[in-house]
Amino acid sequence: MTAKDLMVIKKETADIVLSKVQQFQKNGELDLPPNYSAANALKSAWLVLQETVDRNKKPALEVCTKASIANALLDMVVQGLNPAKLQAYFIVRGNKLCMDRSYFGTKAVCLRVNKDLDDIYAEVVYAGDELEYNIVRGRRIIERHKQKFTNIDDSKIVAAYAVAVDKEGEVVRSELMTLPQLKQAWKQSPMNPVMDNGELNPKSAHAKFTGEMAKKSVTSRLAKHIINSSSDADLVIASVKRTDEQSVEAEAEAEVDEFSNSEVIDIERANGDHQPNESELDPGEMSDEEKAEIMAQEAAEASEGPGF
Repeated sequence: MTAKDLMVIKKETADIVLSKVQQFQKNGELDLPPNYSAANALKSAWLVLQETVDRNKKPALEVCTKASIANALLDMVVQGLNPAKLQAYFIVRGNKLCMDRSYFGTKAVCLRVNKDLDDIYAEVVYAGDELEYNIVRGRRIIERHKQKFTNIDDSKIVAAYAVAVDKEGEVVRSELMTLPQLKQAWKQSPMNPVMDNGELNPKSAHAKFTGEMAKKSVTSRLAKHIINSSSDADLVIASVKRTDEQSVEAEAEAEVDEFSNSEVIDIERANGDHQPNESELDPGEMSDEEKAEIMAQEAAEASEGPGF
């Protein structure tokens, strides 16, 4: 693909996505976050896409349909995400481009759909830690977590939790997953990070970055409660559900190599007709992409401090 071809695809796709976003805004269906620039987010995404490849190391812009590229970018903008902020990344599944959220992106979406929330953070519990929680009105609330520095060892993780706090600093909701529960969730991944003997595949991102993958999984479960309690009529919620479900469907299609040759750009409007998969699934996880994402997250956390 020549540089001229890339410029044509970039212009056509960006124009279509921006036009669709402007239509949503004009109809009062979409309210983007303050200081969010759709144009800047698309520019950042385009830089990322030029470096994105499929499993065979072929450029995403060559193997993916224009429709899937446009839809992935549209979902990114509708959800108010920017890959430059490590909130979203792109994965090729078959001949489709999919936009996946990092847990930075998941946090951003949750804070956007629930204006009462001030922060969401996740932590890992190691053997020897002291963890106290209460169950209030059927909801588990983390009360206290005491940890010694010498306990920190990814081979001794026993659980992970995520917490949502309101603007008063009060815990609104917590989610706790034991290591067996985390592994059960990870077993759903098509990359098979959990071996038959229950141990983690040493080549998987789950083995290399166990703590970060645990935080990502428990944050995703917490986010599902927050997002699903919001109105299905909201365009953002519909987009979130669509991308989550699409990741599972696209991965399944890639498994049987069902490739489409369609070159027509046809952006399908996100809708709430399809409900998200209820299994504890981290859809479409791929070790190379996950490794890159987690490394980027660790770098960001190192510069910004603990948590998110």
